[in-house]
Amino acid sequence: QVRLVESGGGLVQAGGSLRLSCVASGSIFSIGAMGWYRQAPGKEREMVARISPGGSTNYQDSVRGRFTISRDNVKNTVALQMNLLKPEDTAVYYCTADVEIGGRPNEVYDFWGQGTQVTVSS
Repeated sequence: QVRLVESGGGLVQAGGSLRLSCVASGSIFSIGAMGWYRQAPGKEREMVARISPGGSTNYQDSVRGRFTISRDNVKNTVALQMNLLKPEDTAVYYCTADVEIGGRPNEVYDFWGQGTQVTVSS
């Protein structure tokens, strides 16, 4: 019923930039918080950044000041601008959204995209 699709991943040199995008579609009544998580090889998935419908943001300490999360509440999109990338940022990045399903108000579920690979070389 609800699908999140990420795009924008790729290979970049250390110090470079990438912009990830995610669009939510389907039977959506409303979307609450949206965010980006990542999972590196051999590590658990971790929160990178989250943003509320009103624009309040939270960042993992390691990316604060380098990454910027934003959203468009009309287009149901969330983006992650990643600057000054480091090799340790290499991971699969996942988009997530808290979605109130259309036709079922007050029933909120977390949805996840399939992930997009970000590789930062030194």
